[in-house]
Amino acid sequence: MKTALVLFAHGSRDPDWAAPFRAVQRNVAAARPDIEVELAFLEVMQPSLPVAVDRLIAAGSERITIAPLFMAQGAHLKRDLAKLVQELQAKHGRVQLALLPAAGEAQPVIEAISGWLAGNVGAPHQS
Repeated sequence: MKTALVLFAHGSRDPDWAAPFRAVQRNVAAARPDIEVELAFLEVMQPSLPVAVDRLIAAGSERITIAPLFMAQGAHLKRDLAKLVQELQAKHGRVQLALLPAAGEAQPVIEAISGWLAGNVGAPHQS
């Protein structure tokens, strides 16, 4: 069964804002060459989640995991993303859609941020 991953981020009018997310996309794709890795956005930037999912399904993906690159479960994830996933599942009933929790709620992410912060308090700041 062909599997894919969609990294789902908010979006911004500033195109440079997406650079860290594109780096995550490249890193995951390099670590997992067996899956397609797409980046999709809630608003402003393209592709949208429905466009990314449609593209993956057209390429043969039958199992798609959506990874919200948000710090926590706020209204966008609870309301907006939930509605998008429900609509996508209704449209593509044969495809398995899985939704991960917000990246910022994952214990390894919390530990990485905490360690980074603890190591940088009092250190010279880089601009």
